[in-house]
Amino acid sequence: MQMSRVRVHISVSADGYVAGPNQSEENPLGEAGERLHDWVVALRAWRAPHGLEGGEVNASNAVVEEAQANIGAEIMGRGKFGGGPGPWGEDPWRGWWGEDPPFHMPVFVLTHHQREPLTLSDTTFTFVTGGIEAALEQARAAAGEKDVLIGGGADVINQYLGTGHVDELELQVVPLLLGGGARLFEGIGLDLELEQIRVVEAPGVAHLKYRVVK
Repeated sequence: MQMSRVRVHISVSADGYVAGPNQSEENPLGEAGERLHDWVVALRAWRAPHGLEGGEVNASNAVVEEAQANIGAEIMGRGKFGGGPGPWGEDPWRGWWGEDPPFHMPVFVLTHHQREPLTLSDTTFTFVTGGIEAALEQARAAAGEKDVLIGGGADVINQYLGTGHVDELELQVVPLLLGGGARLFEGIGLDLELEQIRVVEAPGVAHLKYRVVK
């Protein structure tokens, strides 16, 4: 039986940022950060899970379909879920995605502030205050034999990379300079060793897939 793997796949600028400067509730990916995802939102493989018709079919479709396959749970940071810092309050934020989020699986949100689980359609968000190890333990239990995705943002991915928990890393490198913002690999040091598995060239993006050497 194959062990459940911990995977990361994320769009990154040519200068290493996964979000631009000055992130806010109005602009969650910072200045020009939305452009990191121009390549994916046009794809049929992205549009279909979001309930949208049509879309482009190119070399990126197979990469996205593979990235979405065999995921049993996702872990994300408070920044990706949104709602700003501090206690959740009386009428807590319900995410960016409306009443039918595109995850369709258990999602574990890292936060410093306790909150009851939130179920929207077939996605349940569980809010974990015990740190990255506790979130991974719960996500692995929920995923069963399937993989766990570390969905972002940069700080959460860097924490899991820095503690040796990530098995597979796929970077979708976009020919864009952001000049600042949330940087991948910030503070990880020199101990992280990557083995390149493959490179896929596609319109507006290069897909670089690595195995993390343990």
